Amino acid sequence: MLRVGLTGGIGSGKSTVSGRLAELGAVVIDSDLLAREVVAPGTDGLRDVVAAFGEGVLAEDGSLDRPALAKIVFSDDDARRTLNAIVHPRVGARTGEMMAAAPSDAIVVHDVPLLVENGMAPAYHLVLVVDTPVEERVRRLVAARGMAEADARSRIAAQASDEQRRAAADVWLDNGGERAVVLAEVDGLWERRLLPFEANTREQRVHRVGAPKIVDYDPAWPAQAARLIARVQAATGGAPVEHIGSTSIPGLAAKDIVDLQVGVDSLEEADKLAHALAEAGFPRCPEALSDTALPSHPDPELWRKRVHCSADPGRPVNLHVRVREWPAWRYALVFRDWMRTHPHEVTAYAALKRELAPAFAADGGATRYADAKDPWMHAALARAVAWAGGHADRSW
Repeated sequence: MLRVGLTGGIGSGKSTVSGRLAELGAVVIDSDLLAREVVAPGTDGLRDVVAAFGEGVLAEDGSLDRPALAKIVFSDDDARRTLNAIVHPRVGARTGEMMAAAPSDAIVVHDVPLLVENGMAPAYHLVLVVDTPVEERVRRLVAARGMAEADARSRIAAQASDEQRRAAADVWLDNGGERAVVLAEVDGLWERRLLPFEANTREQRVHRVGAPKIVDYDPAWPAQAARLIARVQAATGGAPVEHIGSTSIPGLAAKDIVDLQVGVDSLEEADKLAHALAEAGFPRCPEALSDTALPSHPDPELWRKRVHCSADPGRPVNLHVRVREWPAWRYALVFRDWMRTHPHEVTAYAALKRELAPAFAADGGATRYADAKDPWMHAALARAVAWAGGHADRSW
């Protein structure tokens, strides 16, 4: 099962996207709809709401008068917390039931308006954010929902900012233009990313990247790494994870593959985490079990690791699971930190990458390319270790 979080601000048009995904075959769980169901007439949820806020929140037919309740809770934090304590646990329980009932090969789209505000992003394999410019959202809310303009703007301002949503978004869907445009984008996303991502995750199959291709540094890499780190930590119960490798070094040209390092106490612990990582979209790469030992550290046992790669065709990842304080774990961190403070080394390394990558373009993989870099890497690591030895925050 692939878990996809869908969110966006009020008036952004999430229903357009969720409706299309349902047409394509997704199992859509709509949190707004569930929030209505759990306080429908005759439910214990409605009973508790009335007990908390009084008979004035009931309409003449005995249903919940939502505008009346909104007037009470929208500007009162304590009242809103009381309402959330009644509704959220019931919605959560119903969501869990629906996810458990979904087929094993389902793409489950969880439509959650406050996904970002509630810090839920790490729970999903992928987060989709639907965006529409504020003025268009205000227009829609006034025209379609009959809101007063001031009320619409107040509600928009009370939600997450664009910056907060961008930080959580694996996919940013612009719904400010013609409906056909965003629908076409959703169709492409379904075919090229969601379907293969689900199949790869279910079959514990990594997405193969192929021959090395060097691209310019992408300023979006750190934010992408941060989302992946949160996902890995959620899957592992909080294991320490760091962004390493070329994409962690500002300005360095690199393969568009995010490298992360997970620290464990032993390889046995690494093996115990394998299933959870695979379920989170990072299956094991069994062919990559060890790093290349440096001449000064020849003990092969101290270079062993476990490697997981991404099942997501839209975001290649190498996840190196290494024992903390073993040589490769330490070298990965000191090399990154050294490169970040030595721009001339960044320039030299980028030139080497651009020189070597075309020579191995026909390989269909990156093994020989990596081997060709080893002499430079060994010399660079010696310089990095010497640098680290002169810094009080490093122990070498």
